[in-house]
Amino acid sequence: MTAKGVFEAYLNGERVGEDYMTPGWTPYDSRIETLTYDVTDLLEPKQNVIGLVLGEGWYAGRMMRKTEVYPLALPEVIAQLEVTYTDGSSETVVTDRRWRACTEGPIRFSGIYDGEVYDAKKELPGWSEPGYDDASWRGVTATPVGTKVRLTPKRHHPVRATEELESVHVNRLGPGRFVFDLGQNIVGWPRLRTPCETGSPITIRYAEMLNADGSLYTENYRGAKSTDRYVPATDGVTDWSPSFTFHGFRYVEISGVPEDAEPQLGWVSGVVLHSDFDKTGSFVSSHGKLNQLQSNITWGQRGNYLDIPTDCPQRDERLGWTGDAQVFCPTSLFNYDVHSFWASWLESVRQEQSPAGLVPNVVPNTLPGDGGSPGWGDVAVVGPWEVYVRTGDTRILDENYELMARWTKAYENQAKEYIVQRPGYGDWLQPYPETKNSRSDTPLDLIATAYFGRCAQLMSRAAAALGRHSEADAYAELHQNVKRAFSKEFFDADGRLATKHETQTGYLLALAFDLLDSSQREPAVKSLVALIDQAGGHLRTGFLGTPLLAPQLDSLGRSDLAYQILFKETYPSWFYSINQGATTMWERWNSYSHDDGFGNAGMNSFNHYAYGAIGQWMYERVAGLAPDPSCPGYKHFFIQPNPGGPLTSAAASLDTPYGRASCGWEEQGDRLLIVAVVPPNTTATFLPPSVDGKLSKVRLVSGAELSSSDGGATFLLTPGRHEIVAD
Repeated sequence: MTAKGVFEAYLNGERVGEDYMTPGWTPYDSRIETLTYDVTDLLEPKQNVIGLVLGEGWYAGRMMRKTEVYPLALPEVIAQLEVTYTDGSSETVVTDRRWRACTEGPIRFSGIYDGEVYDAKKELPGWSEPGYDDASWRGVTATPVGTKVRLTPKRHHPVRATEELESVHVNRLGPGRFVFDLGQNIVGWPRLRTPCETGSPITIRYAEMLNADGSLYTENYRGAKSTDRYVPATDGVTDWSPSFTFHGFRYVEISGVPEDAEPQLGWVSGVVLHSDFDKTGSFVSSHGKLNQLQSNITWGQRGNYLDIPTDCPQRDERLGWTGDAQVFCPTSLFNYDVHSFWASWLESVRQEQSPAGLVPNVVPNTLPGDGGSPGWGDVAVVGPWEVYVRTGDTRILDENYELMARWTKAYENQAKEYIVQRPGYGDWLQPYPETKNSRSDTPLDLIATAYFGRCAQLMSRAAAALGRHSEADAYAELHQNVKRAFSKEFFDADGRLATKHETQTGYLLALAFDLLDSSQREPAVKSLVALIDQAGGHLRTGFLGTPLLAPQLDSLGRSDLAYQILFKETYPSWFYSINQGATTMWERWNSYSHDDGFGNAGMNSFNHYAYGAIGQWMYERVAGLAPDPSCPGYKHFFIQPNPGGPLTSAAASLDTPYGRASCGWEEQGDRLLIVAVVPPNTTATFLPPSVDGKLSKVRLVSGAELSSSDGGATFLLTPGRHEIVAD
């Protein structure tokens, strides 16, 4: 079954499946995903009743109606029950005009932004069981399926309740009004077990943060009411959660409970919702705040990977912003098994691509125009490549190759002498911008041209991986042409940015995307380091520059500086938000501070995963477990631990297609113990850590023999567990 909207199905009074917010969100005018359930155990020999509950969801709610992309719509559902009898005969029951509909059920309203209203007095006991009298129910409206919209099985995990958190604190704000703290910013809904009285509705409100007086801070939710309302039918204790909405919250305020009731932590718990992918990676270190950062990254991913990759899960937005997805893609694939999640969403990206090759800034697209912001729509090229590198699945490249090529061609068609002028969001939310806008000081044409070069480079690699060798050569030549134009247009002969403002991001894009002449690289590195020094060892990067910062400094031999930036405690830094109480990633480096309070409520999400892209460097270099793009899917990978900063140990593991790979290191006096696990049918190259620019001497404690073909610069590791000492 599936729906335009969201559904729940019942068979003989029993709920079918454990999924929520089904079927999810796709471009409804071209593709809707279906779900299939085995209901054999729910069927009875004689009479059976199928009951369906239908909500507006993403399709018919305010989310889609706030623009004119989709017209005003009512939710629709389609389903069929296929039965095979023991005598070999079969029967199919379908949704058609013979069905009945009820408009007077207990769910009075349900919207993703605004919450749910449930009136228990309107409940219909036995409504989906045999023998229920539905004579007063109104008939349905049946419409042909048509051929324009393709119904296809759901490609990835449906949304499920994966965890339930107990409240850790409760505070009384007034008579019958209490605020519960879950201790963690989550996405989902509460489970209420509160005392209630007939005639006294319970109102449930949500917030990610509290005001100084202990009341909910809701200004950052903007137009989202994010309020549920439960109307009890009898005196007693509730046991209720919403069905067709979700909230982003840490704090739950309830009001309307009996005024003389003494609050209990058990009144409210938090049900965590997200696409039900498996956890595949882990990272842990000797540093408490770095471990908290990893926790914040994973909680941010869980909350924003609710059927599609959203930017935020709480305010009147919750859209599939392509820029956030692009920068976070590698980290997402370390933390969880999101291979099918990405495959499904990239199919939506393909369906939303414009005839000119542009990719919308949000997918599914609810915004006017074709989008095309540089760094945002580039997910069309970066996404398939990164998924391929980490899974080895050439299908992800093959089915998205045309998407990738058309996006790159859109740059080429728009370029003049390989320089691209295109509007966009820039290096979004760069701190301390001199131009005083959220699009940063890095010129938009520099960003667009840099990503043009990056796409040409990745297209060459993708074409080669698919055996399209002539195309690979053509894209490699295109990258060189963009490189020559870029280095001449935006840099002087001395390797300095020739733009109005020098920015860390400007240098990072040029260096990371290989867009400088060899003579310009070393001066550019010095200029980048100088900018960091001028900032007191802090970053000055936004959404596009931040993911490149640590990896580039590391590759340039300045991992010491990367560690310095990572472990900064003051603004702007990752630990700064942690010091202000963050349990997820924030949209702004200073979304809140103890000294200055809240940032601009117009754009101030406390669950925004983009800056969690640092997780890639934490896995690949802090712990030292990195993929090899030339041998995708971890057929071969790198063990490359890089101790630094205040750390005395770090470790990472990952469930690869061949089994679990891991790398960990620990300081033991004046030596370093490195433990690596190489799965069956794979190999790994071990890169010894360096001290003061010199390679450490290494010796094997246990495991297969270390073999080196380059005098000890690298060693080949075969399958098994290896203990290596470096000193």
